[in-house]
Order: sequence, then structure tokens, then C-alpha cells
Amino acid sequence: MIFLNPAVLFGLLAASIPVLIHLLNLRKLKKIEFSTLAFLKELQKTKIRKIKLKQWILLALRILIILLLVAAFARPTIKSVSIGGTASAAKTSAVIILDDTYSMSVITDRGSYFNRAKQTAKLLLDEFQEGDEVSLVFSAGGKIIEASTNLTSVRNLIDDAELSYTAGTIHNALIKAGQILSGSRNFNKEIYLLSDFQKSELKMPETVLSDLSGLISNRIRIYTIDFTVQDPANLTINDFKVKNQIFEKGKLINFSASVKNTSGKSFNNSLISLFINGNRSAQQSFNAAPGETKLIDFETTLKDNGLIEIFAELEDDDILYDNKRYLSITVPPQINAAIFYDKVVDAKFVELALNGSSDSAPILVQKFPLSRISSINLNSYDVVIIIGSESVSNYEGLINYHKNGGGIFVMPGSGSTLSNFQKLCGTLGMPLPSALTGESNDKSVSVTFDKIDFQHPIFSNLFEKELTGPSEKGEKKIESPAINKYFKTNVSGSGKKIISLIDGVSFLSEYNNLGSRILLLNVAPVLDWSSFPLKGIFAPLMNKAVFYISSVAKEVNDYKTGDEILVNINDIQLPLLKIIKPVRGEETINLDSLGIKNYFKYSKSQIPGIYKFYSDGKIFNYAAVNFNAIGSELEYLSENDFEKYLSEINFSGIHLNVSPDENFSSAIYQSRFGSELWRFFVIAALIVALIEMFVARSAKKDLIT
Repeated sequence: MIFLNPAVLFGLLAASIPVLIHLLNLRKLKKIEFSTLAFLKELQKTKIRKIKLKQWILLALRILIILLLVAAFARPTIKSVSIGGTASAAKTSAVIILDDTYSMSVITDRGSYFNRAKQTAKLLLDEFQEGDEVSLVFSAGGKIIEASTNLTSVRNLIDDAELSYTAGTIHNALIKAGQILSGSRNFNKEIYLLSDFQKSELKMPETVLSDLSGLISNRIRIYTIDFTVQDPANLTINDFKVKNQIFEKGKLINFSASVKNTSGKSFNNSLISLFINGNRSAQQSFNAAPGETKLIDFETTLKDNGLIEIFAELEDDDILYDNKRYLSITVPPQINAAIFYDKVVDAKFVELALNGSSDSAPILVQKFPLSRISSINLNSYDVVIIIGSESVSNYEGLINYHKNGGGIFVMPGSGSTLSNFQKLCGTLGMPLPSALTGESNDKSVSVTFDKIDFQHPIFSNLFEKELTGPSEKGEKKIESPAINKYFKTNVSGSGKKIISLIDGVSFLSEYNNLGSRILLLNVAPVLDWSSFPLKGIFAPLMNKAVFYISSVAKEVNDYKTGDEILVNINDIQLPLLKIIKPVRGEETINLDSLGIKNYFKYSKSQIPGIYKFYSDGKIFNYAAVNFNAIGSELEYLSENDFEKYLSEINFSGIHLNVSPDENFSSAIYQSRFGSELWRFFVIAALIVALIEMFVARSAKKDLIT
């Protein structure tokens, strides 16, 4: 026999109270002889013994009453014993773990796995009695419904449950169930696990299994109910990317989708479609053998500008939740560029080149002295162009712009010195120039282009006007300018050479620091340094460079459902933030009331799609959120696999695998145990109290007579 509330047993100390009272009543009294009371000496000795015996019986009865009441409140329980048909009379605390990951969406001739699991969960509720506690744990995202004795309310919550796109594991769900049951004082403790038991959803790959015997004790019984009845036919899009790095309206854009057959069935002539802003823009058919991954390319023309919402979608199969994958890009209707210069003459050729920009999007140019860079709001510009390095002393604004993802194009001015240009490059995380070579206007000594990376995005669609000629080997070749003065810069780290000179140093290079692009030109855009501004490549290269560093794609793998979206709020003027969600409307948040500055973490990303963030009626940020692909890997646990897992976490209690078609009542009744005896102790206390009253009345009558 065990006690469910053992702390109450400290109340047994109260049993000493009747003993103390009895001892106080037995204190020795001083004898005084009265002749008039002499007849008392004639009382029979047997009657005195009788009175004393009844007093000892009363003492024992009163102690027994206290012992019985304290024991009743401590809830004594006998394991594995049925007393008068009360084998399941002990109260039960149960946790129903409902697998709501999207792999449970598989539809059979008896309905989806998930709907069958919900129906089974409601049938399980019929096995509980009044006073039992039932909790719900949803494996996807770890949502918990705390213990409730209102079974009708629990039933309604099960009815309202929906499948989730977020990931979840059986391991984490069992930990949460163990935490709930560890706080319960009921004798019977049960966990019901309703799932399709995918291997990938047992635990996260990085999870190291540890001893959970202290949390999921041997007093807990685990019932597993497996709903897998068939091998689903399933394709999933596990990757989707835009291949371009420059986005222009009216230009070609290319995408790549990776499709995997995660099932054991072959697919023939399956279709995948590309949608841009809700319109089908391309479609491909393909075949996929079991376990095979296919790479599918799309090419289409961008017809819109602004925020472009794009997704690839497969035709229907047994699991619909992993058939669509999103990404988003921004095609600016206009590019705002700020040019900062040491000398206004240094910006002349760059400004002329950008004012003659392409038809896809005009470039609006504003010029400022470099000395004013710290007082200008750089975040209102898509591109910042720095020409020079001598007139700036505070780089803080430029550094923040860079950290916030702003594109920067850096080139020396006609008066740039080695030390100041090194300082500018170092501030932006680029390698320092080693020397300043050549003299202004000295055309006697010059260098030319050596290698050009024609695969770089800057050169895409750049040769429509025949700006290049063939080399001796038949390759593209750009007419090189004569360069008589330049900074010697060698690319290092993550930098890339786009154009190099014959002495091996970089002429044009790219750096990607903190997620933003920086281009570095090693000559000033003036005729004193080179003939570059006069060449036909100059204007289109300047335009392409601006388009390139201002184009940003929100990569498909940025966020998975359930992740926190990190939103930069440094640029917004008003504290009210409006979030447009893929479905179910919008949400408004007052940032001032939350005391949030710089960055805001948005956690309600349970639905795949494009999340858009607005301030003052204008969109300032967005994010593509996609399903977690864990649920798409269709490999299932065997009963032995699960037993091995329970052994690894040191679970030594009872585990029963119950078929969803089995008689739950029989299986549960046979495994439940325990009879709570508190009712018997209360009844016994009442009976003893009645006996005590009878004996007390009899003893009082003896004293009177």
C-alpha cells in the first residue's frame, strides 16, 4: 500500500492530543478525609476497575479516529488489487499526445490519419470517470492544453484541432507529457500517443537522448496508437531558388526547383507550375522514381515591379501540405541612388551614366558632399555611391546602412590618398589597398584589363548592344581602357574579382558583408586616372552595378514555419506596425507599448507564405516562410524501433501498443491498476466515532451512579 498524499501523514502527530489530555486528567490529587464521605470507601473495587477500563477504551477510540482520518486524507492505495470491483477507482491523470504534423494528412478509405486520430482521442475520453484529469499535447510546435476535469471541454478542443505546418517531435512531446504528470497527485498516470510514427519525427537529428526516468517514471503507462495503414505517394519541393541576381522588369528571370519523391511509388508525367503574383507563368512535366530528386528549371519574363510574390506548386498527391514553396523578390519601379563626392567634378561621368539608365527602372540620382554623409538618412536610398575618401570623418551612418542591408559602390576620388582610402575600405570590411600607383595625366605608362568574369550577374544581358568583341580564342572581350593611376587591391576572404588588371590586382571586385553587397572600383571615374569613362562599357556597367547591389531576394530558406521573423524597424517613423499574413487577415502592433527598438521578432509564422510588414501605409520589409520538410520524409518506426527508443531514455514502465481498431476499454482496463482506500478509512472513522459516543455515554452514566 502506498499513499498518494504522504505529506498529510504528518497529521498523525495529532494522535498525541487525546493522550496528553488523558494524562492531565490522571494527575495525582491531595487526599483530604471527610467523615461525612466515609461511605464512598464502600464502593466496590470492581466498579472502579470498570470505569478505568472504559476510559482507556475511549482513549484508544479517539486516537484511532484521528489515525483513520489522517490516513484517509493521505489517500492510501493498493496496487494491482481489486476490492469490490474498484480496481480502476483510483483517480487518473492522462496526457493525450495528438500528432498534428502535416504527415498525418494522408487520406485513406476511412479518412485522413489525423481525423481518425481525433476520433480515437474522443473515444478515449469515454474511458475516464468523474474527477480524472486529461491534458492535451500537440506534437507540432509543442502546444499544450493543461489538465482539465471537464471532459466536454477537452472533447471540444480535440474537435477544433487542425493540422500544422510546423515541425514537432515525439521526444519533445513525451517530455512535455512527463512534466505535466510529474505535477499530478493522482495514482494512475497514463500517456496516449496517437501518431503515424515517422522516423524523422521521433527526435531532431541534433538531439542527444538522455535518461528521462526521473521525468517519465515507471508508474506511467504509455499507450501507442499507430494510424499508418499504407505507403503514401508523395512528392515534395525541398528547395526553390531564383537564379538571377539582378531583377529588371521586362527581362528574363530564371528559377530552379528541387523536387524529391519521398515515397516508394513512381511518378510519371507529374506537373510543377510556377506562379508569379498569382498568375501561372511556366509549367514543366517530369518523372521521378522512388527516392529520386529532380532539378527543374523555369524561365519567364518579369512583367511587374515592386514586391513580387512567387511560388512553385506540384499537382495533388497524398500529402498536400508540402506541394508549394514560396520566395519573394523586389523589382524596384525606381532606384534611388545617393552619390557622395570629395569633388563635384569627380561625380560627373557617373551621374551622366546613371541618368541615361535602362527602360526597366529609372535611377533617380541625388548628389551630396561626402562631408555630409553623417547627416543624411541613408536608409531612404537603395544604393549609396562613394566617390572619394578625404572629406569624411564619421562613418557611423554608413556602417549602419551597410548592416541594414544597403548596397554600396565605392571608388576613389581624384584627390584620394592611400591612408584615407585604406581607412574607408577597412571600415567596410574590405581588404586595404597596398599602394597608389601611377601619376595623374601620365599616359606614357598604363595597364589594361586581363581577366573578366563574364559569368558574374553584372554581365547578364549586358552585351545586347555588342559592347564586346571576340578574342583570338573566340571568347567575349571588352575593349580595355588605358589606366595610368590606380590603387593596388588584392581580393581576400569572401571577395570576388570581377575584372582584374594585367599585374594581377583587382580593377572591380565584390564583397558581401553582413548580407549586403559592396562593389569596389580601384580607379577614380575621371580622365586624369584612366580613359574608362570614355569607353562604351562605362555607362552600362555603372547601371548594371547599381541594379545588382540594389536587388535583393528573400531566400526560400530564410524562415521555416514557426520560426521567429527578425524585422529591422530602424527605418520606420511611426510606432504602429501592420503585418499582412498569408491567410487570416492582418495584425497591428504598437511597438512603443512593447518598448521595442531596432529589431522586432514576429513569432506568429505558423502558415507558409509571404509575410509583409507595413509602416505608415508603406511596405518596408517582407519574409518568405515555408513548411518544415521534416514531415515529408516518409519512413516509419517499427514497434521494435520505438521500444529501443524507450530503452534509450531509460523508461521502465509499461508500454502497450494498441491498434486503432482494438477495443480500448478492454486494453485499458486490463492494464490499469490501483484501488484508493480513503473511502473505507472514512467509513471506518465514522463507525469508530459512533462506538466512541456509545462508550463515552456509558462511562458518564457509571460516574453519575
